[in-house]
Amino acid sequence: MHVRDGHVHSPYCPHGSNDTMAAYCEEAIKKGIKQLTFTEHAPLPSTFVDPTPEQDSAMPIHDVSAYFSAIEQLKKEYAGSLRILTGMEVDYIAGYEEETKELLNEFGPHLEDSILSVHFLQTDSAYTCMDFSSDAFASLANKLGSIDAVYKLYYQTVFRSLKANLGKYKPKRIGHMTLCRKYQRRYPASHFFEQEWMEILNEVQAQGLELDYNGAGMNKPDCLETYPPLPIARVAKKMSIPLIYGSDAHTVSGLQSGQTALLPSY
Repeated sequence: MHVRDGHVHSPYCPHGSNDTMAAYCEEAIKKGIKQLTFTEHAPLPSTFVDPTPEQDSAMPIHDVSAYFSAIEQLKKEYAGSLRILTGMEVDYIAGYEEETKELLNEFGPHLEDSILSVHFLQTDSAYTCMDFSSDAFASLANKLGSIDAVYKLYYQTVFRSLKANLGKYKPKRIGHMTLCRKYQRRYPASHFFEQEWMEILNEVQAQGLELDYNGAGMNKPDCLETYPPLPIARVAKKMSIPLIYGSDAHTVSGLQSGQTALLPSY
């Protein structure tokens, strides 16, 4: 059982559920969670065109104020029984660093605990939401020439996110660093890409950052492992990189998702 869940979504997520934030808090208390961070998908840069069919990858910018206010109210209501932190899951999108920095400068003063994630991969001038569906992943692999090429581009983009100048409010935690493995059972890579993920771990360590130890992949039939999987988590642990458990819950029932696979010590 994990007493902290550092990656939780809310009804402000357009592709999530209508489960109330209070319901998340009540369920967290029932499950013995002591600290909960709401990390709703931050608004995308205004000039970026969301490539998903419904363009529902992130919270609309006009909802941000209400989102922050709702969390502040929950902090008052659950004071003494649950520590609630204000956060966002911020997308790193190659080529949109300056606009992302501007968004962080606007919202950053409100943030207590946030995540920097890669979902969108760039090919030429086009972007694909790599984890939207297995079909989207396969289409991207076809465009790049191989499954391995998708993995390599993903890890390269995560590394690029680490090096990017996103200002003083840049998140201190890297989200689901192996999300490229979401469809690994259907579209396996030819090897484990140790060089690529070790470069990421070395940079995370050098910058004193954290890793999102994300349980959502345990519930994905083509994945059935955490992000990152246990072998990588063990290496990170030996490097003294903090692994912050995150359910990545988009529903109340998703809290503590995959937690049975997360060992108390690795």
